[in-house]
Amino acid sequence: MNKSLIVLLVIALLIGGYFWSFYNGLVKQDQGIAGQWAQVENQFQRRYDLIPNLVNSVQGAMSQEQKVFSDITAARTKYAGAQTTDQKAAAATEVESALGRLLVVMENYPQLKSIETVQTLMAQLEGTENRIAVERGRFNELTRDYNTRLTQVPGKWLAPMFGFSAKTYFEAAAGAATAPEVKLNQ
Repeated sequence: MNKSLIVLLVIALLIGGYFWSFYNGLVKQDQGIAGQWAQVENQFQRRYDLIPNLVNSVQGAMSQEQKVFSDITAARTKYAGAQTTDQKAAAATEVESALGRLLVVMENYPQLKSIETVQTLMAQLEGTENRIAVERGRFNELTRDYNTRLTQVPGKWLAPMFGFSAKTYFEAAAGAATAPEVKLNQ
């Protein structure tokens, strides 16, 4: 009887250790995703800090394109008021759409390309957009690994017991597969 009690105790410890390890692994992945989202937001903030400077530099030369500027401002405001990751991702998508329209408009005004401030800001914005793409990719990779763990056995059964649920991927904006049309004035 003493032997069977020891065997049961060892089995209970092994099962408990597995649950402990599984839970801590999910916590680690969840925190990794949260940290990576903070990196995405960090790059969004860099973008939002650059946008007003770019808009102000370009706006003087293109006062007739007020709709694009008001769309960018509205999208930035929406991002500032967003509370959840999904709301922030949707607002960031609106900013990207408005910036895409601004870039198309700028292509229609070749004289803007010769303004040094605009060139510098465009280069910084381009670099920021590349950083955002990298950080989003990392966020989606962590989300994929986490979601995979939640949907595989035994995670499918254990994760809900611990209160863990699937995370949302950061997805491309609707219509992102279609490149904007650029008309060059010559």
